Amino acid sequence: LSALVGNILIIVITRVDAALHSPMYFFLKNLSFLEIGYTTSTIPQMLVNFLTKRKGISFLGCATQMYAFSLLGITECCLLAAMAYDRYMAICHPLRYTTVMSWNMCFLLSAVSWLTGVLLALGQTTFIFTLPYCGPNRINHFFCDLLPLLKLACVDTFKNEIAIYIIAVLFITVPFLLIVTSYVQILHTIFKMPSAGGKRKTFSTCCSHLVVVTLFYGSGIVTYLRPKAFYSSSSNKLLSLSYTLMSPMMNPLIYSLRNKEVKQALKKLRAK
Repeated sequence: LSALVGNILIIVITRVDAALHSPMYFFLKNLSFLEIGYTTSTIPQMLVNFLTKRKGISFLGCATQMYAFSLLGITECCLLAAMAYDRYMAICHPLRYTTVMSWNMCFLLSAVSWLTGVLLALGQTTFIFTLPYCGPNRINHFFCDLLPLLKLACVDTFKNEIAIYIIAVLFITVPFLLIVTSYVQILHTIFKMPSAGGKRKTFSTCCSHLVVVTLFYGSGIVTYLRPKAFYSSSSNKLLSLSYTLMSPMMNPLIYSLRNKEVKQALKKLRAK
């Protein structure tokens, strides 16, 4: 409920408040929509499993859940990189910012992020759910995640594991490296600023995004890029809660508590 209410509130205030009609908040609105998808694709079924004796999900339901989860995860990786690029242009090239980060560019970056997620998730889900599963069909997880499902297949899944690893490298590591590169340039620009107040004010616009990136990528990289020898079902379940539950719940708080513009918009909304 906290995740849903917080992210819906972010979407509402970025739509109704004219001061938040900028590329930064356009991407934030997209991020909140993604987090709502994360929450609704995994948490309701998880709660049903916790609260009832029958802890089951249909084959089609499992495939749908994994497709939604994969789509949202890949899209968020790309979207966080787009948000880092937006901050890079705003801080390192302020005179070119309005020209480069036009609404057409924002829509293009967002569309590419979503399209990448849709296509890759479709291929990955089809690849996994065409494997033979001959039982026992007990998933050692809270939801239908990639690695726990592969452990149930009756055939050698080495090719599938390689495919997952390649996708993880390309669409987790590469966007992460782009984010790191953007922030190296941002920090270089900030350190060259003459006043301490200017440095703090400029860096404060990036802090929320950095915290979100750390939360999301920290758990994602450990889950999907660690060697198979270090894989553990219990640790995998714990890490999955970080990006399916903690991240969607914390993101609205991170952006509202650390952002003066969002706090002012919330005050205006309460006044109405």
